[in-house]
Amino acid sequence: MTVIDGTSRSIPATSTQPQPQPQPQPQPQPQRPSSGVDACTAAPEAHPRPAGKDSYTISEVVALTGLTAHTLRWYERIGLMPHVDRSHTGQRRFSNRDLDWLVFVGKLRLTGMPVADMVRYAELLRVGESTFEERQELLESTRRDVITRIAELHDTLAVLDHKIEYYAGARRAPERHSA
Repeated sequence: MTVIDGTSRSIPATSTQPQPQPQPQPQPQPQRPSSGVDACTAAPEAHPRPAGKDSYTISEVVALTGLTAHTLRWYERIGLMPHVDRSHTGQRRFSNRDLDWLVFVGKLRLTGMPVADMVRYAELLRVGESTFEERQELLESTRRDVITRIAELHDTLAVLDHKIEYYAGARRAPERHSA
């Protein structure tokens, strides 16, 4: 039985014999200077960009974000990307604020939030402060989904750890010879 967020979850047994539970190994954490700010509540660090620059071509944004030009144009077409400025020749010119938005959209994508919900969030954002409550509810709903997925992944990890330990133990067991 595994307990996650106060909820008990059972792990399927593969044997009638009780198996020792593997102990999680601590992962080394990168050393960062202490800023006195709680990392769980602090805003993420800004995406690294050339100092003093606030106008990027689509190819520069592709290089900075890893998104394709097609994806950037699609985001703009469906309303996920706010208005992108254009040069006098009509080329898109992205700002640091646009890049910050793309980082946020990338995080929303990682949560599994449906594109329609992301577009809805972007629309609410453009309307202004009167939509704070609706935006908060969209994010809270997504957060609940993420917590559920994390619990499922913890259960899956426990099963994998159990199987890995089983196979490691089987290799260490002495061979049995019949006489």
